Amino acid sequence: MFPRGRFTPRRPRIRENVNEAIRAKEVRAVFPDGTVEIMPTPAAIRKAQEMGLDLILVSPTAEPPVAKAMDYGQWQYEQKKKQQEAKKKQHIIQVKELKFRPNTDDHDYEFKKNHAIRFLKEGNRVKAVVQFRGREIAHVDIGKKLLMRFVEDLAGIGQVEGQPRLEGRFAHVLISPVKAAVKKEKTKPERQTGSEAQGPRPDDAEPPAASASEPLSPEAEEEPAQ
Repeated sequence: MFPRGRFTPRRPRIRENVNEAIRAKEVRAVFPDGTVEIMPTPAAIRKAQEMGLDLILVSPTAEPPVAKAMDYGQWQYEQKKKQQEAKKKQHIIQVKELKFRPNTDDHDYEFKKNHAIRFLKEGNRVKAVVQFRGREIAHVDIGKKLLMRFVEDLAGIGQVEGQPRLEGRFAHVLISPVKAAVKKEKTKPERQTGSEAQGPRPDDAEPPAASASEPLSPEAEEEPAQ
């Protein structure tokens, strides 16, 4: 028969900012009727409990610390709601990639330019990439002109980060949003849009990494004929 192991009961979690757990000798107590009193902490706790409420420390760094008489469950709910609202307002900046070819037609160009405008207004960065295939690498200047046209068309909404670069068979340029344009977009009232209004997404595939990067130049070497 195996000996029984010792059972260690879990200690109850101490709520450091509520009632008797408040360590300050006195607090600036705020009550539901709007009255504010500086009083000893035990007296403030008793007064809150007489109202069927808890005394919650809401500003521990104040002098004296500020405590509020309210229901602890309601306070937890309000804190959780504030955290959720703050999380909604947070925006993670992403890099949205748009791929072109040297012979990209005007319709496809305008389609991707409109996507870039939306991405920049949302506060994201845009990476425009021109892919060269086969003998197209001999016409790097065409890709450069396309990228510079793209940058010029986004002036006022986006600003270029450095000059176009050539990495292997890919030329690219990075565009960051202009803060004024992002701020203006955020002040517009939100409207409901269906999934059909969003349109198809551009190809987000990343180009293969290159071992070295060099400035984009028309003097790129022509690929030997096969």
